[in-house]
Order: sequence, then C-alpha cells, then structure tokens
Amino acid sequence: MDNHKYYYNNIHLLGIQGMQKNTISSILERAKFFNDKKNNKKNSILKDHLVINLFFENSTRTKASFEIAAKLMSADILNISVSTSSIKKGETLIDTASTLNAMHPDFLILRHPNSGAAEMLSKHVQCSIINGGDGRHEHPTQALLDAAVIIDKNKSLEGLKIVICGDISNSRVARSNIHLLTTMGAEVSVVGPPTLIPTNIQNMGVKVFNNLNASLQSADIIMILRLQNERMNGSETPSKREYYNFFGINEENIKLAKNDVFVMHPGPMNRGVEIDSLLADNNEISLIRNQVEMGVSVRMACFEMLKLSRLKLNK
Repeated sequence: MDNHKYYYNNIHLLGIQGMQKNTISSILERAKFFNDKKNNKKNSILKDHLVINLFFENSTRTKASFEIAAKLMSADILNISVSTSSIKKGETLIDTASTLNAMHPDFLILRHPNSGAAEMLSKHVQCSIINGGDGRHEHPTQALLDAAVIIDKNKSLEGLKIVICGDISNSRVARSNIHLLTTMGAEVSVVGPPTLIPTNIQNMGVKVFNNLNASLQSADIIMILRLQNERMNGSETPSKREYYNFFGINEENIKLAKNDVFVMHPGPMNRGVEIDSLLADNNEISLIRNQVEMGVSVRMACFEMLKLSRLKLNK
C-alpha cells in the first residue's frame, strides 16, 4: 500500500450522493492503477482482514468482483447464503448485524431489496459497510466502475453528453450514476417511458426525455438500464416488443449519436428488449465487457480507501 491519498473521511461507502469531486477522482485514479496488469495481482493490503458478503438479492458480477478483489488483496472471505441462514427463519437485519458483528469482520458487503438498509446496518456494526445495492436507492461501486470505464476511453467526464436510457424509476444504478456524473461535470439526460421516469428527477440536474431519438442526438455515451420487472406492478411498461420498438438501442437509432459513441449496460441484459444483440457484442461500440473487467479494480480501490480511512480516524 503506497501513499495514495483518497480525501475520504468515512469508514463506510453507502452512496455517491454528497461525495466530493476530489474523492471520486482519487478512487478512479487508484482503480486505474489496479487495472494495470502489472498491478492487478496478489498483494497483502487486506492480509488478516475478514470480508463478509451478505446478499439478499441475486448477483453475479457484483458479488464475484468483490470476492475476487478481496482475494487479490489477501483477505479472508465469508459468503453468507441468505436462503439457508437464520434470516429465512425470520431474523431481522439488526439481529443479523449483531450476529455478524460478533465475528469481528473488517468489511461487510450488503445487497438488500430495501432502500436505506446499508445505512441502517452501518449503525449496528463496528466494521466498514459497503453498499452493494440497496433497493432503488444507490449502487455506488457500479457508478464508480462505470466512470472508470468512460475515463479509460475519453480521459475525462467533463462536458461529456451521457444518456441514461430505460427504467430510471427502479434503478439504483441510475441514481448513483447521476450523482457521480453531474458532480464530475458531465451533461446527463434520462430517457424512458413516462411511467418509468421519477417525478422531479430534473432536480438532480438532468434533462428528461420521453422520446429516444431526441435524447440520442450527439450523445457521447449511452447507458442502458435493465427493466427491473421484480420492482414493478405490471402496469409500467407495454409488451417487451413495444418497449424495444420505442426504447431499445439498436444499430439504426445509435446513428443519431456521435460517430464515436459507446454503449454501456450494468447487466444482466435483456437482449432484444433493452439492446440489440449485435450491438451488445460489438466491441468497437460496446463497453459492457470493460465494465465487468473494471469492477475488480474499482472494488480494490474502495477496500483500500476504507482501510486507510479507518486507520486515519482511529488515530
């Protein structure tokens, strides 16, 4: 662990909202360091540290990348299977926190269907909480890795025209990205069916569109979101075919954006609904694979940042 400075004074990572520009920049700079092949190897930064993954919702990318990041940093990992734990017997989140706290972990990664769960848990444990996604609220490490991928291609977020397309209402990814991208000086627009655009979202500093073609004009980056059917009551969207016809990104409507536009998707994708398969697999335009690869590096930076914050605050 070298002398990299993170400008962060909190032992938890609960969200992007309120995070300072210099803090974001320091995380992205360090993620770039870890993403370099000569640095993306086993180190001892988290030697003798215990990391617990506690996921109440399904995850492949987030859970796996946190686990790989922790292992690369020599931490011990404990994955809690919610389906076979006391949680299924009615144990509350606070009771679970008390139980896990007795194991003396250093980090607890939480994914939970309820907004605010990560913040609540942080008040009942002594370890660092990293929010792996809480309800519709935030998914901070996803926004950080998305920003790192964009910077890797564009060098800066300042002045970029970025369109976030799809299910804005139910997306914690959208909220975290809006907080981060506007803080870093990007011009952010959201587009989707009126039923999937939150009321007053323009107060977050974004432009709002209900017409896809209008939103794509001169776009530098198109961030496509998954339709989160599990958070809907069934009346928010038309059929999948109609959704694709009006809001699906394909090789025709992408021509409305800049010639060097990139598309992104946090996964998992609904091919032929949110994005055309040919476009998703076109590595000249699609950064989807880059997002998966960057996930480990960003989460390594977040682990290191929180360790340094604990050391600084405990002095």
